[in-house]
Amino acid sequence: MNRRLIIRPGAIGDFILSLPAMEHLKADYSEVWAASQNLPLARFADRTRSIISTGLDMLEFAPDERLLAELGNFNSIVSWYGADRPEFHAAVEGLPFEFLRAVPPDDCGMHAADFFAAQVGLVGPAVPRIGCPRHDGGFVVIHPFSGSAKKCWPLERYRELASRLDMPVRWCAGPGEALAGAVRIDDLYELAGWLATARVYIGNDSGITHMAAAVGTPVIALFGPTDSRIWAPRGPDVSVIARPAIEDIRVEEVAAAVLRYDSKFAP
Repeated sequence: MNRRLIIRPGAIGDFILSLPAMEHLKADYSEVWAASQNLPLARFADRTRSIISTGLDMLEFAPDERLLAELGNFNSIVSWYGADRPEFHAAVEGLPFEFLRAVPPDDCGMHAADFFAAQVGLVGPAVPRIGCPRHDGGFVVIHPFSGSAKKCWPLERYRELASRLDMPVRWCAGPGEALAGAVRIDDLYELAGWLATARVYIGNDSGITHMAAAVGTPVIALFGPTDSRIWAPRGPDVSVIARPAIEDIRVEEVAAAVLRYDSKFAP
């Protein structure tokens, strides 16, 4: 039996964009070690574990014979973790590690999902999929946050946009994101299932935007300083509105994009 361990650190968006590559790596037995929040999305794996629970993050500082023996039980270890850390390489010397770059370079000339796919021999275009039942619930989801404030369209613009829409609006927020009345679902697969019931999703460059695209919900993604050619969400129906300064995106153009979706998908 071919036993493979896949180690994928990083935020939600990085994990989702790596799904095609990780699924391509599936072996007779596959484990995924990742950030705990991302584990519900690794539905192809036979077992999942959080990186921190394994002690892997401490291995270069304190040798752990039990963990090294456990790693030695795998025929193959594909790791986006520790690629640029010589001390970690030294700690796992002799084990079947293959290290991959965790973030594509700015000049890679391809979308991040294709970059990760190419690392494992998968020819793109790579489109992440999260298998959830999809139906049109007749409402808009707005998630006005991101991991970086510079990626966020001003909240007051989102509020103005919501006031112009003819559909019900449901706001979405995650842990630590202050927004009264927002829907908060901790389990990411359950959140994906809820996003799959929206008629349209609107959000910034964030992991939740990638998730909405991956479940097949029509997405309007607002981009500022990040390169949308590399980091845009991928899905069956994605529109990107990008400006060098995200504040330059006008409410009117986002509302017009929503109206196009509303006209297309309305009964």
